[in-house]
Amino acid sequence: FDYLTLTRNCFFIGRALDYYVCLEGALKLKEISYIQAEGFAGGELKHGTIALIEEGTPVVALATQEDVNWNIRGNVKEVLARGANPCIISMKGLNTEDDRFVLPKVHELLTPLISVVPLQLLAYYAALHRDCDVDKPRNLAKSVTVE
Repeated sequence: FDYLTLTRNCFFIGRALDYYVCLEGALKLKEISYIQAEGFAGGELKHGTIALIEEGTPVVALATQEDVNWNIRGNVKEVLARGANPCIISMKGLNTEDDRFVLPKVHELLTPLISVVPLQLLAYYAALHRDCDVDKPRNLAKSVTVE
């Protein structure tokens, strides 16, 4: 996923609990690497979001929920057809051969706790490769000081 060092945009897609993890992953990526990143619900992909996909656009897809696994994989096929460069993070037992990372199987309600970790590492290494100071992101404070 080295091409994150050269990109200006990255999209995260997920369904059910994975959608919320995608929002967090996108936030971390933009906070420390300064890559414009957004998290989207896979079910909303065709309602405008897909228009943003261009050749080589990085798309991180989470597939950790059994009941929507094939739906998110359908979304990946849609972005692939438009030239995206997908990275699928899945859960053991739901994985296919094209998945980039396979997480250990845990209870479905616990998946956000482990699926957020690779997204944080993705942001961390993207920032390092872009020579960003991960300990002192620009314009961010460790706590909210104004209301």
